[in-house]
Amino acid sequence: MKIADLTVMELQERLRNGLVYQIGPFKFQLTVKNCKTLVSQLHWLFAHYPTFSQPQLIDFAIQVRRPRLWRRWWRPQVEFKADGDPGMAPFPLDHALPMLEWGSNWCIATHAHRYLMLHAAVVERQGHAILFPAWPGSGKSTLCAALSLSGWRMLSDEFGLLEPESGLLQPLPKLTPLKNTSIEVMKRFSPEAVIGPLFEKTRKGMVAHFRPPAASIEQAQEKAQPRWIIFPRYKAGANNVLVPVEKSQALLRLANNAFNYKLLATTGFQAARQLVDQCNCYELNFDSLRAVIPLLLSLYEQEFVSPPVNNKSRVVNETAD
Repeated sequence: MKIADLTVMELQERLRNGLVYQIGPFKFQLTVKNCKTLVSQLHWLFAHYPTFSQPQLIDFAIQVRRPRLWRRWWRPQVEFKADGDPGMAPFPLDHALPMLEWGSNWCIATHAHRYLMLHAAVVERQGHAILFPAWPGSGKSTLCAALSLSGWRMLSDEFGLLEPESGLLQPLPKLTPLKNTSIEVMKRFSPEAVIGPLFEKTRKGMVAHFRPPAASIEQAQEKAQPRWIIFPRYKAGANNVLVPVEKSQALLRLANNAFNYKLLATTGFQAARQLVDQCNCYELNFDSLRAVIPLLLSLYEQEFVSPPVNNKSRVVNETAD
């Protein structure tokens, strides 16, 4: 069953008692009370995620709720609660959806250590995946969203979940928060893009959430083989060219774009080293989605049937400090 199969009233009732839904490998039990606007937003933006009527083993029990006493009436607020409380300050009531998204990210980033968690967008085509490791503001989420509407499957907009044992990437097709000018960029790029309401004056500026295509959500249990690592950066006037990166440099940059590289210690190093060794590594400065999407398709068409080339050098075989 999908959330879209429920009416808004049925969804509201399930949220009161704890709605269980799944995004990628994670099952959440979400309780929401006295936040009617959030219920309607979830019915729309979470439409394709699976939900369950039977008891399930869950990964995270979370709540979005109104504070008690006077804050329910004067400048109404909303709180996020979870096991191992993240200590998030309350948000304005009308920012409940961004709070849910950021709180859910906190749950994953602080608990999912069976993966090497890379701060990277990931897309896939015919089983071959591109990772886009980068810090906020690089354009990786916008690029990922655009590619998901251009023949690529979205695995995630910011969590590259790498299994150390298999070397495969686990999909996590959650809502993609578009920020500031990227919102209008995506609306102009594709009228088909499903983008939620605009939230102004959040802690990250202006935010609206892009809903991953239904196919990406439905294939969330299909893992992918990493093939390319591309370090993206949006820059006005950029030449939209892929520049090879030495593998030793790629490993250092990848480690700096991981949530739990140090925590996993030797396991994290070995997983990252193996990932870099099997991928072609590039840097990409871009200023146009229309220009960069054909470039990436050309890269796929040139390389996907041949073994990865050893661009520049291999990573040295040594243990982590």
